[in-house]
Amino acid sequence: MDRITEAFRNFNERHERVKKYVHTAWRVPLPKWGQAVMGCIYFSIPVIGGWHVMQWAIGNAHKSIGPKGEYLEVKEVQGIGQVANVNGEQKRVGAGGLGMGVKLAVSDKEDQERSKKMLAKMLRQNRRRKKEREEEQNKAATDEVQTQA
Repeated sequence: MDRITEAFRNFNERHERVKKYVHTAWRVPLPKWGQAVMGCIYFSIPVIGGWHVMQWAIGNAHKSIGPKGEYLEVKEVQGIGQVANVNGEQKRVGAGGLGMGVKLAVSDKEDQERSKKMLAKMLRQNRRRKKEREEEQNKAATDEVQTQA
């Protein structure tokens, strides 16, 4: 056991020496524009990499279930909350049920209907506000044209 801990300790010490050497001996001071460029590079690498990972995942999802779920055997969710239809039999899933997972959010038909109504109301309000903003912008643009004429 002492050999293993000694090996880890030696590895850690050598790794620290390499890090110190790289961050002191190889360091090149950058001007402000160089720092800005490097900041953009350091920011964009994970963003672009993440975008590519997402495109790969979307492609794999389309291969397995189809772009709109055409390859799925069951196209609609069966069961509500912690109750699911498994092989034609109603089973409890989540905490204490099939899979012994976490407790799932439970909603009944009334909750779903209420959520649909609230969502529809919010979307109507947003459409109305957008329409009002567009009308104000159009009015301001026509007023500006009239004042210039």
